[in-house]
Amino acid sequence: LFKVYLFVLRERKKRCPIFMEPQNLTGVSEFFLMGLSDDLELQPLLFGLFLSMYLVTVLGNLLIILAVSSDPHLYTPMYFFLSNLSLADIGFSTTTIPKMLLNIQTHSRSITYADCLTQVSFFFLFGCLDNLLLAVMAYDRFVAICHPLHYPVIMNPCLCGFLVLVSFFSSLLDSQIHCLMVSQLTFCTSVEIHHFFCDAPQLLHLACSDTSINTILIYFMGAIFGGIPLSGILCSYTRIVSSILRVPSTGGKYKAFSTCGSHLSVVCLFYGTGLGVYLSSSVSPYPRKGAVASVMYTVVTPMLNPFIYSLRNKDIKRALWGIISRTD
Repeated sequence: LFKVYLFVLRERKKRCPIFMEPQNLTGVSEFFLMGLSDDLELQPLLFGLFLSMYLVTVLGNLLIILAVSSDPHLYTPMYFFLSNLSLADIGFSTTTIPKMLLNIQTHSRSITYADCLTQVSFFFLFGCLDNLLLAVMAYDRFVAICHPLHYPVIMNPCLCGFLVLVSFFSSLLDSQIHCLMVSQLTFCTSVEIHHFFCDAPQLLHLACSDTSINTILIYFMGAIFGGIPLSGILCSYTRIVSSILRVPSTGGKYKAFSTCGSHLSVVCLFYGTGLGVYLSSSVSPYPRKGAVASVMYTVVTPMLNPFIYSLRNKDIKRALWGIISRTD
């Protein structure tokens, strides 16, 4: 009977990853980021593509920040929040793309355990900050359109600074909770992450320990830091649309809607791509397809935000042309 028990135990170890030998994560450990493709011929193309997108993202968002800070006419709450959003977009892209480019260039897929935790922490910090700032900007547009006479009093500099600080420290709390959660996991000898960055759900799949509480925590934190801001955005735009429809003239409706058109475009892009990644990763059995889909909200969205705000905004375009003329 004892021999039969040993035989069954050996077979279970082969089939079930929970019986795999855990690694000691208190020492030097590493994960392997499998990236977007195993095709060696595609690597130079991916390197050039993502390097170009990263440079456009950083340059575009830096120009937005420079335009807002250099033009006194843009010292308003809307542009103050926009410059903070641009800063968060730079951080969001910098968290993932440079490491991916380094791995492609050095033909290495490894990332140390400490770097992986750092990436998880900053990814949730800037991702959550993006989310909260979009909600704050929706509230700003709601006050500007629905309570225009009280706008300077309500959206005073103290409140604007307070809202940004609350958004930052809430995002910091969210990132530290996720980082602490990942640091408590025990991983098996198979540490291949089918992604181009350390994605928390992917790390949960690699864990040998019980992750049911961690999964519940991820959904709970997502409901708080994702669901509540989204609800605030929907509520704000419901009131905004209701207020715009009461404007008698067509020109007045267009003018009122144009003040929030850029923000609404960014909101749709941010949440639309995020929802698309969630649905694609849930439906598709191949984890790498989820990695390809996540390029949209981790790389493409931060790159497009400056174009959306600059192309549809005369004040930003005027400030940018002023910067160009001064450099000449």
